[in-house]
Amino acid sequence: MNSIQVTLPDGSIHQVAPGTTPLDVARGISPRLADAAIVAKVDGQLFDLNRPFEADSALQILTTKDSEALEVYRHSTAHLCAAAVLELFPETKLAIGPPIENGFYYDFDRPDKFTPDDLDRIEGKMWELQAKALPFERKLMEKAAGIEKYTAMNEPMKVELITERAGDIFTEYTLGPNFIDFCRGPHLPDTSKIKAFKLLNIAGAYWKGDEKNKQLQRIYATAWFTKKDQDEYLTRLEEAKKRDHRKIGQELDLFSIQELAGPGLIFFHPKGGIIRKTLEDWMREAYLKRGYSLVYTPHVMRRDLWKVSGHANFYSENMFAPMELDDAEYQLKPMNCPGHILIYRDRQHSYRDLPVRLGELGTVYRYERSGTMHGLLRVRGFTQDDAHIFCRPDQVEDEIVACLDFATDTLRTFGFTSYKAEISTWDGGVSGKYDGEPDKWVLAEGALRKACDRLGIEAKVIPDEAAFYGPKIDVKLVDAIGRLWQLSTVQFDFTLPNRFELEYVGADGAKHRPLMVHRALFGSVERFFGILVEHYAGAFPTWLAPVQVAVLPITDKQIPYAQDLTEKLKAAGVRAVLDDRGEKVNLKIRDAQVQKVPYMLVCGGREAEAGLVAVRHRKRGDAGAIPFEQFLETVTAEIAAKSLE
Repeated sequence: MNSIQVTLPDGSIHQVAPGTTPLDVARGISPRLADAAIVAKVDGQLFDLNRPFEADSALQILTTKDSEALEVYRHSTAHLCAAAVLELFPETKLAIGPPIENGFYYDFDRPDKFTPDDLDRIEGKMWELQAKALPFERKLMEKAAGIEKYTAMNEPMKVELITERAGDIFTEYTLGPNFIDFCRGPHLPDTSKIKAFKLLNIAGAYWKGDEKNKQLQRIYATAWFTKKDQDEYLTRLEEAKKRDHRKIGQELDLFSIQELAGPGLIFFHPKGGIIRKTLEDWMREAYLKRGYSLVYTPHVMRRDLWKVSGHANFYSENMFAPMELDDAEYQLKPMNCPGHILIYRDRQHSYRDLPVRLGELGTVYRYERSGTMHGLLRVRGFTQDDAHIFCRPDQVEDEIVACLDFATDTLRTFGFTSYKAEISTWDGGVSGKYDGEPDKWVLAEGALRKACDRLGIEAKVIPDEAAFYGPKIDVKLVDAIGRLWQLSTVQFDFTLPNRFELEYVGADGAKHRPLMVHRALFGSVERFFGILVEHYAGAFPTWLAPVQVAVLPITDKQIPYAQDLTEKLKAAGVRAVLDDRGEKVNLKIRDAQVQKVPYMLVCGGREAEAGLVAVRHRKRGDAGAIPFEQFLETVTAEIAAKSLE
C-alpha cells in the first residue's frame, strides 16, 4: 500500500504514508490541535492516537471538549493508579478499573488493607509516573499465549477475564516497567496528558459484584481535564456531604433504619411522616384530577402469579424467598404491575372504556445486596407511585404527552426547574433480544418522540438501551448543586398484556390486545424524599416543612398567649409547635433555626398586650412585629400556593 486516504469531518482528504497515526495527522493540521488531542475516532470507533492507520479511514480528533474523550482520559488515569499500586505494593493482584461518572475506580486484591496514608503514597507515585510521560503501549496477544502468560504472572482474575471475554487475538496495554493489562482500550498517548486527579476513598467490592466471590479493595478517584474542573467538582462533593440525607435525616429526626428490624427498611418518624403524607396526598389528588382511578393491591400474592408474569424466572434473584402458606407458595411483591393487570382483567372492556388508568402508591419489596443499600436511595422496601395505562393504539401519543406533562408538573411543584430526558430504543430487532412485534415498537418509539416534540422537550435518544419488553423515556432532574438524578419513567410493555391475555372489544366487535404503559413519577417515595432532603439541605419550603411555625414566648407570663396562638395556627391547618421551655429566647431561636423551621413567632409582653407577633424568618431574619391575624393570613396563603420561596 503506497498511501492511506484519511477523511476529516470538514470533508478534506489527506493522503498519508503507511505507519502514520492520528496524532501525526493532528500535528500536521495544527500543533495546538495535537496538544489538545485526547483520543481519535476512526470510522466512528474510538482509536488510540498513536496507533497506525490500517486502511482508508474517516478521522475525528477528540479533545477536552468531547465527553467521550473524558471517559478515555479517566480510564487511562485508572491504569496510572494501578501502575502506581504495583510499584508500591508488588504483591497486589489486579481486577478491573473502569471509568465512571466523575472519575474511576480500580479493584485490587492484596493481603493487607489499604489505609488513608497508602492513598497519599499512591497518589504521590502517580504524579511521579505522570511526570515521566510514560507511553500507553498497545500490544496484540493470542488468547492461548495470553492465558499462559497471565497465569505465570499469577494474575488469576485477568486469566478469568481473558478466558471469558477475549477473542482469538486480544489487546493489552503496558505502562511503565511493571504494569500490563488485558484491556480493549483505547488510551491516551502518554501520561503527560493527565493533568488532574485525586484519590478519594477505599471501599469493599466483591469480584464481579457477586457476594459469593472474594471481596476486593476498591479505590475510588476523580479525574478531570483541568485542575479548575476538579476543584469545582470537589467543592460540589463537599457540599453534597453537607447535604447527605442520612446526616440531615438524623439531625432533623426524619427517619431511621433500625438494626433490629434489618437493613434497607425505613422507619419514618413523626416529622418525616408528615412530609411523606404531604407528598403522597399531593400525588393522589393529582391522580384524581388527571383521570386516574386509585387502586390498592396486596403486598403478598401467590407465586403462581409471578410465574405467569415471568418475574419468578427472570427476576427471582431480586425477590424475597417464597413462603409456604396453607394452600400454596406466596411471595412479597417486587412490582405493582401484575396486581393492576388482574384488576383490569377482572371484567370485560370495550374500546369506549379505554384508556383505563390505574394508580397506586404501592409498597414493594426487593432483595438488594448488603453492599448496595444507601439510606433512602436504595432500600429493600419502598413505595412506588405506580400507574398503568391500558389504551388503544390511537390513544398512545396523547397518553404519553399527558404522562410527560404530569412528570414535568411534579418536578416544578417540588422545586426542580431543570431536567433532562432520554428515550431508550431497540435495535430494530437485529439481535432478537427484544419482545413484541416490530410495528408496536415503531408505534411506541414514534409516540415517545412525538410527545416530546409536542411538549417542546429535548430528549436524547439512547439506541439499543430499551428494556426487552418495550421502549421508555426517563426524566432526570438536576438538583440545587447540579447533580443529575434518575426520577420519572414512562415505559411501554408488550410482554405482560400477552402473558395475561389482556383484551378489549373493538368497534368492529372483535377482541384486541391493549397497549400497556408503566408510569412512575416520584420513582419511589423514599428515594424522592431523600432527593428532596439533599436538594433543600433540609430547609424545606414552608408547605413541605414538618414544622412550619415555632411559637416562642419570651417569659412564662406569655405562655398563655403563645398557647392561644399555637392553637389558632393548628386550627387553620398550620403545623405549629410551642416552645414553652424555661430557656432564654435566643436559645429557642437558635434551636428552631437548627431545625430549619421556616417561621418563628417571638411573643413578649408588648406583643401579648397588643395582639402582635414578632416574626422571624429562617433566611430573612427579623421581619418586625405585625398583627397575628395578618401573619396567619400570609402563612396560610403561602402554604396553599405551595410557594417555593
